[in-house]
Amino acid sequence: MRTATITRRTSETSIDVSVNLDGTGAFQISTGIGFFDHMLEQLSRHSLIDLDVKTVGDLHIDQHHTVEDTGLAIGAAILEALGEKRGIRRYADAHSPMDETLTRVAIDISGRPYLVWKTEFSQKKLGEMDTEMFEHFFHSFAQTAGITLHIETLYGSNNHHIAEAAFKGVARALREAVELDPRKAGVIPSTKGTL
Repeated sequence: MRTATITRRTSETSIDVSVNLDGTGAFQISTGIGFFDHMLEQLSRHSLIDLDVKTVGDLHIDQHHTVEDTGLAIGAAILEALGEKRGIRRYADAHSPMDETLTRVAIDISGRPYLVWKTEFSQKKLGEMDTEMFEHFFHSFAQTAGITLHIETLYGSNNHHIAEAAFKGVARALREAVELDPRKAGVIPSTKGTL
């Protein structure tokens, strides 16, 4: 089974994350930030990756450490669950519409972490979540997962829809990228022989 559990403890956060890449999209999420929980639920449900996240962070200061460290822990768990990455599809992309919003996402499970973020918000907060933290979450996630991740909002005006389309698009692309391709028969998808 392609599963992993990560425990991350710092003076700023205490985080436990479990993933199952071959799950059904079941989730248990608790970060102390309601809107962030909602987005991580979308990530799990639409990727079909089972995701358990329990984060206790220094929210009395701000949301930065909580969101950043949760992204680092989820990315690390996915990297560990992927193992040698044998037989995965590796590349995937998705268009994610949500009413008036359309977002494009592309992923390469390359071992070369990189984020391209072309998304803007007209509000500073969604619920209690700082919108500037969405980019930081995906940056942290891409770093420890070892993926190249492109997220671009092609158009949209509703801030909730813009955020949700990004998470759902990442989920749909991630689902395809981590899937095992029967035509690859356990081969690492790189001419280098490693990812």
